[in-house]
Amino acid sequence: MKTILFAKRNTKEILRDPLNLFFALGFPLVLLLLFYIINNAIPEEANNTLFSIENTAPGLATFGTAFFALFSGMLVSKDRTSSFLMRLFTSPMKATNYLLGYTLPLILMAIVQSCITFISAIILGLPFTINILLSIITVIPISLLFIGIGLLCGSFLNDKAVGGICGALLTNIAGWFSGVWIPLELIGGVFKQIALILPFYHSVEVGKLVLNGSFSSILPHIGIVLIYAIIVYGLAIVIFNKKMHDGTV
Repeated sequence: MKTILFAKRNTKEILRDPLNLFFALGFPLVLLLLFYIINNAIPEEANNTLFSIENTAPGLATFGTAFFALFSGMLVSKDRTSSFLMRLFTSPMKATNYLLGYTLPLILMAIVQSCITFISAIILGLPFTINILLSIITVIPISLLFIGIGLLCGSFLNDKAVGGICGALLTNIAGWFSGVWIPLELIGGVFKQIALILPFYHSVEVGKLVLNGSFSSILPHIGIVLIYAIIVYGLAIVIFNKKMHDGTV
């Protein structure tokens, strides 16, 4: 109950910033439409499957969750700098209650964002199958990775630093190394090897494989994403808990 009440408060804080909310929910649609136009402009005799709606829709649905790192990071950092958390520390809540309270509303937003992206893709020609619903479900563990990154940064950085790291920097890193903007097969080399180590490429592959029904191939990719998410969340809990006890939040 304590976590739910705190999550409701954070939901209201998120809804008070409609501009960033609109950007987080709408930016994947802009990219989806852009890739749709690019794909239609490619001659049929050329390889026009790279930016096909079947590839871009699941990729953007998962890549779009990167924006929620900024939301979670800003929430924590603003609460820290406003001394709101210091007042809350008089309550019997633990570090996990706080972090879950920040996480739950953002997971719901990630699901809404994914639904909007796939509905738009269906309008643009993506065939509707049950796999679309399964792809939306896979967004949940992927969103936990990015939300965890935001919680970790927000636990020890101010809101300006969080805005730079979890905003432009993380979005660009996730975009390039996920293969959403330019397929990794076209780049190859060291760049591709680095991308295979990071979780962003694997998160996009999970969405694509589930949409295509290749469920037997998702385990290595989802496993890497979950390992990163667990490590990031673990670090966030440790740092947040330490700052709670030190009184330095």
